[in-house]
Amino acid sequence: MKKIYLLVIILSCFACKKEAKKDDLYPTTETAQTPEQLGQEIFDGKGNCYSCHQTNKKIIGQGIQEIAKMYKGKNGQIVSFLKEESYPIVDPAMYATMKTNFAVTKNFTDEELKALEAYILSNSK
Repeated sequence: MKKIYLLVIILSCFACKKEAKKDDLYPTTETAQTPEQLGQEIFDGKGNCYSCHQTNKKIIGQGIQEIAKMYKGKNGQIVSFLKEESYPIVDPAMYATMKTNFAVTKNFTDEELKALEAYILSNSK
């Protein structure tokens, strides 16, 4: 009788382990976030960029469609600008206003800055 209980316990353990492994065969279908999606998340979130930049019109700063057009046309580097390593291409007169935001953008990782650039450039028309 003890052998039967022992056999049942051992088989139960193996059955549970097989179920766990079975789940590993079917990974979740979560998709990775694209740079553009991360960039939009930063633009709308912790970057607070949307408060000055709209998609297609100037509020305080130029619209991101205009920014994308200018930077693409002149092979500009948005990441370098946000790191305060290059001068503005779009509206140099607004540089002093934008300069106050470099305290925020300098704390972004390179991945976040590249994602923000990808998002902005994805809005070019």
